[in-house]
Amino acid sequence: MTSYPRWTLRTEQTSYAVRLSPDGPWAELDAWGPLGAETGPSALDWSRRTHFITPADAAPAEYLPYGLRPFNGADLVAARADGERGVWWQFAGAEEGEGTLRLAFHDTETGLRTVLCYETVPGTDVILRWTEFTTSAELRLERLDSAAVNIPVTAFARLTYLTGQWSQEFQKTRLDLSRGTFTMGSVQAVPGHAYAPWLAVQDGDAQAAYGIALEWPGNWHITAEAEPGGAVRVRAGRVPHEGAVRLVPGDTLTTPRLACAFSPDGLDGLARVWHRYERRLTGERLDRPRQVLYNSWEATGFDVDAAGQLELAKAAADIGAELFVVDDGWFTGRDDDTGGLGDWYPDPAAFPEGFDRFVEDVRTLGLDFGLWVEPEAVSPASRLYAEHPEWVYRIDGRPARLVRNQLLLDLGRRDVQDFVIGTLDRLLGTYDISYLKWDMNRPPTERGRPGAGPVDLDAEHVAGYLRVLDHLRSVHPGVTVEGCAGGGGRIEHATVARTDVVWPSDNTAPLDRLSIQHGFLHAHAPHIMSSWVTDAPGVFDPRPRSLAFRFVNAICGVLGIGADLRAWNQEQRTEAAAWIARYKEVRDVVHHGEAWLLGSPEDAICGVQYDLGDRTVVAALSTGRLDGAPLVPGRPDRLRLRGLDPAAHYDDAETGTTYGGAHLLHYGLPFAWSAGHDAELVVLMRR
Repeated sequence: MTSYPRWTLRTEQTSYAVRLSPDGPWAELDAWGPLGAETGPSALDWSRRTHFITPADAAPAEYLPYGLRPFNGADLVAARADGERGVWWQFAGAEEGEGTLRLAFHDTETGLRTVLCYETVPGTDVILRWTEFTTSAELRLERLDSAAVNIPVTAFARLTYLTGQWSQEFQKTRLDLSRGTFTMGSVQAVPGHAYAPWLAVQDGDAQAAYGIALEWPGNWHITAEAEPGGAVRVRAGRVPHEGAVRLVPGDTLTTPRLACAFSPDGLDGLARVWHRYERRLTGERLDRPRQVLYNSWEATGFDVDAAGQLELAKAAADIGAELFVVDDGWFTGRDDDTGGLGDWYPDPAAFPEGFDRFVEDVRTLGLDFGLWVEPEAVSPASRLYAEHPEWVYRIDGRPARLVRNQLLLDLGRRDVQDFVIGTLDRLLGTYDISYLKWDMNRPPTERGRPGAGPVDLDAEHVAGYLRVLDHLRSVHPGVTVEGCAGGGGRIEHATVARTDVVWPSDNTAPLDRLSIQHGFLHAHAPHIMSSWVTDAPGVFDPRPRSLAFRFVNAICGVLGIGADLRAWNQEQRTEAAAWIARYKEVRDVVHHGEAWLLGSPEDAICGVQYDLGDRTVVAALSTGRLDGAPLVPGRPDRLRLRGLDPAAHYDDAETGTTYGGAHLLHYGLPFAWSAGHDAELVVLMRR
């Protein structure tokens, strides 16, 4: 029996085995699952009988071009200068290192060399995949996916993904796919609000979960195809704005990285894999405590002046906030959303004693200071636009449409990048700013760069965006950076690796936010999830909830306050101060610990459990009806915990109650909810 080369990559708890196919010049998946799953016949093996398709169309191929794979979804489509499309390559060698693998393929007719790249991430169960292209003759790449992922299924593929719209992002959504194609993506120059570049796949009702996430803050797609023979194949990659990318001799084109993860413990276990990976992306910055933020936007909007902001800052300091952020409206010409963007100088009318004096006054209150910016945006009435109209995306002879009364700078241009870097350097160098909120409130519409010749506008904008963020990280390492795009419109791993926190949504209403955060935490870690307590009423679920509910929900991530504190009475301020003090006691557990998602917002009770060392923190939230007690017989709701030692004892110091680990796993924590008591934060100590 002929043997074919086989390579196995191993992570903390998983293995990923790839082999050369016996049917043709391509690599295919042999096994992916818990350690040891690679020992035995491959679950992806098939009969090797095909009718009306080719073997390449049926194979669990890691990556195949159109030409070799003509029918069932190629990962690469390349065309020569004469218009002929198709690649027929041969295997050109393998390079194997510590946790890395590179498989090369070469097509002599087109001159294209394609390298499939793999890298394990130490301390996680994540494998990164991407593809590199070089050529000896000019080619047009009409599709250039990062990778394809194969998952064996016995009946149907259960897809879980995150959907939504502005103010309703990260809604956990499920689809059972038995045959056919499912696709999602964005052409808005950012991942967008409608879909997150994240997907989980399960074999029907089976517990084990496979996941992928694309590291790309631009146009993208993820496509899942349920193919003949009982497998689902998922392709993912960027989507060029121009419809294709020009590859010329001497250049190397590298696709975005696709993070691939597996957990035997379902979607909840898969979430913990992603959390560990994002803690690693954050690196040493994870050790920087996430401060309690106060942001003035919901209190003042564009009506920003020194006196009003200082009044809010004093109130925020009194309840224990550590950081004061002035949002939109602080710069010249910004009386409303029709002007000012691009002219990033403090408004002297709003700060008559100087902006530096204002910042000093805030810091005198014991608060760090932060500022909102939208570096990619420009107002038509701004001085910047008058001086550099060529800097915006535009198409000659076509009207420039306004979105939110603004235009978008072409950040792919080096001169625009230099302007943004210079602006941020000036602000951070002139004023004592320790926090920067980077927002983006419109996508490009007339996306062009007249006279530039062949361009790759989406990739160039991404490169410019990342260049500016990398500059901030290297030149201003002590500044905390928040990523925002009209809420959660640009959250993916390239942004997460370069920012400290992200803003999941502009919707801060309690039950709406609970649903947003539930989905968010399936894909992203608590330490990056900025969450505010505000007075906002529900948009999609208007049922009232207590101030305690709003705080407990916000403590599940990085606590912030956005309410108009001037309107709060003393009782509310006292309660807020107590919650802020509790957050400071547990934030290390929330941000460094293992998180367990308990139930869902559709249940009467749900929560999040965080474990770190001997401490367990449980955020419990009542979302449903009450039990009717004491009018009628009733008993407390129970929230079953997970991952505890059944033989250990857990003490709740606040109530003096001791629980056995087995009790908490089997019965759960009891909660007697009432109309005025709909949330609790429980801290347990193991002994």
